[in-house]
Amino acid sequence: MLNSRNTKRAPLLYFDEEQGVNRPLRYARNQKSPFEDEQDDNAILEPIVFEDGFLSVPKNNPVLQKFLNLHPGIGKIYEEVNTEKDASKEVASLDSQLDAEIAAKELEIDMIENIARLLMGSTVDKLTSSELRRDVRLYARQNPVEFLEMIDDPMVRLQGLAKKALDSKILTLRNGDRDVFFNLKNNKKKMITVPFDETPASAVSAFLQSDEGVEIMKMLEKKVN
Repeated sequence: MLNSRNTKRAPLLYFDEEQGVNRPLRYARNQKSPFEDEQDDNAILEPIVFEDGFLSVPKNNPVLQKFLNLHPGIGKIYEEVNTEKDASKEVASLDSQLDAEIAAKELEIDMIENIARLLMGSTVDKLTSSELRRDVRLYARQNPVEFLEMIDDPMVRLQGLAKKALDSKILTLRNGDRDVFFNLKNNKKKMITVPFDETPASAVSAFLQSDEGVEIMKMLEKKVN
């Protein structure tokens, strides 16, 4: 049985933003409002009982519908069944999945490798191009929203490049993975210090976007390819 009236032992209040006050709720079928302060003295109280977990609200009882929409238990104790809304969400989900699968199928191998490297790390070096395509397409099917966001993110390519440079030891980490150094025959200098709230790959990719990092990005692209 759902609490249907405000009492000291079981407060049932709705915060009215316009008035800036908590207003007591009370369900009475013979009243036009679910707010107790808008009801007259002839309110007939009725229990609200869910049978087998369901409650059907007839069209000729709008006050109950409004009461249930204002009740603090909505979304916690119970939720409204809306088949049209549920179907709309399912269609949107199916559309996202289809869009993601089509996008994954059409991706160039370089972008596939960038995404795979972000998802799986250095293990991508042991996979064939067909295996990479398969794994990325499976990821797109299972995580369509995240995948579509990834392919639209310009940082994905740079993060893929950064991870590949780190995985191939063109760049190395020192001092507890907080400093990134070049690991070239003629260059062993420190490149950047990784901020505490970032990963080495994200810090390197951010650096490559800077004016100072443009030439380094071009050099890394030649080295890793």
